[in-house]
Amino acid sequence: MSTVEPQPGARPEVNQPEVPGSKRPEVDERRARQVAEQARESGWSQPSFAKELYLGRLRLDLVHPFPRPETSARRRGEAFLAKLRKVCEGIDPQRIEREERIPDETVAALRDVGAFGMKISSEYGGLGLTQVYYNRALMLVGSVSPAIGALLSAHQSIGVPQPVSMFGTDEQKREFLPRCAAGAISAFLLTEPDVGSDPARLHATATPTEDGSEYVLDGVKLWTTNGVVAELLVVMARVPESPGHRGGITAFVVEGGSPGITVEHRNRFMGLKGLENGVTRLHRVRVPATNRIGGEGHGLRIALATLNTGRLSLPALCASAGKWATRVAREWARERVQWGRPVGKHEEVAKKLSFITATAYAMEAMLDLSSQMADDKRHDIRIEAAIAKLWASEMAYKIADELVQVRGGRGFETADSLAARGERGVPAEQMLRDLRINRIFEGSTEIMHLLIAREAVDAHLSVAGDIIDPEADRSDKARALARASGFYAKWLPSLVVGQGQVPSAFVEFGPLAAHLRFVERTSRKLARSTFYAMSLWQGRMEVKQGFLGRVVDIGAELFAMTAVIVRAQADADAHPERGTTPQELADVFCHQARLRIHTLFEGLWSNTDDLDGKLARRLMNDSYTWLEEGVLDPSLPGPLIAPAAPGPSKEENQHRRMG
Repeated sequence: MSTVEPQPGARPEVNQPEVPGSKRPEVDERRARQVAEQARESGWSQPSFAKELYLGRLRLDLVHPFPRPETSARRRGEAFLAKLRKVCEGIDPQRIEREERIPDETVAALRDVGAFGMKISSEYGGLGLTQVYYNRALMLVGSVSPAIGALLSAHQSIGVPQPVSMFGTDEQKREFLPRCAAGAISAFLLTEPDVGSDPARLHATATPTEDGSEYVLDGVKLWTTNGVVAELLVVMARVPESPGHRGGITAFVVEGGSPGITVEHRNRFMGLKGLENGVTRLHRVRVPATNRIGGEGHGLRIALATLNTGRLSLPALCASAGKWATRVAREWARERVQWGRPVGKHEEVAKKLSFITATAYAMEAMLDLSSQMADDKRHDIRIEAAIAKLWASEMAYKIADELVQVRGGRGFETADSLAARGERGVPAEQMLRDLRINRIFEGSTEIMHLLIAREAVDAHLSVAGDIIDPEADRSDKARALARASGFYAKWLPSLVVGQGQVPSAFVEFGPLAAHLRFVERTSRKLARSTFYAMSLWQGRMEVKQGFLGRVVDIGAELFAMTAVIVRAQADADAHPERGTTPQELADVFCHQARLRIHTLFEGLWSNTDDLDGKLARRLMNDSYTWLEEGVLDPSLPGPLIAPAAPGPSKEENQHRRMG
């Protein structure tokens, strides 16, 4: 691999090089939505707890009793965790922070215990861990260094192992999975310099050769986690339509050392200092047709299916942070004395300790529940996994912020600085920086709101789609109206009464029964609110993102409440030595969640969404530039979307790959 040096005075190109016969896609908003819609999995062949929740139905039978791993899976998982713990005990996390890279000996130690093959079947040389134990391994590693957690999860959750395991041919599995299990690091390349969550505008191309034996890839990929050191890449590129080729966005496994691949820049971030993330250029890269994953045009569907379970790696790292923060907060609140009392006994601090601890328990409950549902393969978890990613990433960041506040000045001080003056090096500020990216990784909070909202209103769109579609003709609308009338005639009456109004319902949950009754009542209220909004706004519903985001957040809180309640019941039964502490944690969490839900419901109809939109439009039209007077912008001059900077030399790239 080599670097590309721009010509003097020339502006380096960041988008795809022009390829003969190719045309850069020009798409409007409607076409962009169509591409995304075509990529999503539209059918529901298995039940979904979260989907039912958004429809006003509490299907407790889908999550209770709280599912647990099988005995053999537990033994295998615990044995690996014991080995991994020894590796983690030898890691110096502050060295990673200082040097901004994971040491070669750490990567080698992880290879030796099989950490790069945790999710790969034993048939191909991997450990074959369940999703539950894979996530527990990420929790353990993440508590030492989130950068290592990102290395392992990007490799296995979205890198080569996951899509090849799910969609690869037998030959592809035999060729690539053993290499990945042995430690050949992989990466996932989708994002481009000016293409994020809008795949319809993807620029990278994969042009078939005349004999059809190869594809020639051209393009630039941005934020390629692991891409700087990866031996294998999953690349998403657009195949042009031509005779014999249906075309469309397609997935390929690409050798990282192929001629024409250039790592132009290693990116650096506010957190995850050891992250090997960069800008990768592909210029006339020849890839065998046998390396194509799935058919042409199936790339986005493969990416979304991969992320359905792959997203669970992020809440694992969030749950890890919550557990660690609980310990640090407990110790500090007891030892630090102000005004004659430990700070934890002051009410303002006690509120923060309560939030950190109860939320940490709920995050683990939601993670384990979603993971075990993925392992059981009896549920469609696309909404559950998305909610876990969305909710845990938001809550973990709040936990980190509260921990910094609890520790005061020491929360703002770096671990190295604390240690240098003789105190314990607690990296609270680093955790805040490291966790911030999880609200953006693998679908930002805003994108997750839209993704989950689309699934949450799927039942409505299925029966009323043509009614609200401005392009549907009169006969289509008439048929849709007939379908909708039948659906709503049966569904709407079910939202009026339910178990949540029966005082004796869910009594087996003891003091937590009242919270489950609240969940049941509130899920019906949420469904009624969604139906009313659909009736009110019809086709404009898709642009009411503020409303949809609140609907999603209410459902996420209800899912978290259910998870923590059934988990607390299971923990109390399995660990009688813990007494009533699991129920105490669940009770406090549910009270906190109910307050958040109340605020979200108020915001459905009483908000500043329209005013905010008007102000934003005027801001972008330069109506408020006078407000910016009196300050300097040190980032000027320069383009907001910068060209890819020259990266390491060929020799440096080779050294890092060998390392």
